[in-house]
Amino acid sequence: MADTAIFDVDGTLVDTNYQHALAWYRSFLRFDIVLPIWRIHRSIGMGGDQLVPSLTSDDVENRHGDALREAWTEEFEPMIDEVHPFDGAHDLLVEVKRRGFQVVLASSGKSEHVEHFLDLVDARGLADAWTSSDDVEASKPAPDLVQTALERVPGSSGVMIGDSPWDAIAAARAEVPTIAVRTGGFSPEELRDAGAAHVFDSLRDLIDGLDDTPLARPA
Repeated sequence: MADTAIFDVDGTLVDTNYQHALAWYRSFLRFDIVLPIWRIHRSIGMGGDQLVPSLTSDDVENRHGDALREAWTEEFEPMIDEVHPFDGAHDLLVEVKRRGFQVVLASSGKSEHVEHFLDLVDARGLADAWTSSDDVEASKPAPDLVQTALERVPGSSGVMIGDSPWDAIAAARAEVPTIAVRTGGFSPEELRDAGAAHVFDSLRDLIDGLDDTPLARPA
């Protein structure tokens, strides 16, 4: 049983995955690298340090990695005002907090984006802590972000709530179970194959099904 709920932000609480995919597509185009957007989408949930070499090669990462990530920021930020929270995002945090869990928000995104999304979800008064890719050496699917999230609060055990296979893989490497929601556009099979113990179609469905998950009550 867990005492801390670790929430991914992008794709889980706020609807950003397709904006992220388009921003990456455009950033790769700047370097004459044409990738199918569906392939890029399958890597959303990774941090940019992991995504670039995963989709291309170590050579592209070594030559253009930092510039590609800077280009991604330039492409994504004009779209940020189009981002909205998913239905039930705030209510889910309220309910998990009401049940006695500590709440930590853990995102592979940039810290300034996380701050913006905290306000979108009205989460500042609910979260005990939050962290971003700026706080770790390696982003998801490395376990660093999950481990750092747990270190931010006095809890001893956590459960991850995320939308992508990379959330589940990172959590498993940190020996933390995952509850997945399909808000990021991944199939139930992809999420379960990555290690998710429970898969829900929406945040509202998760709220209704909390009693059947590790978020039924804290340790």
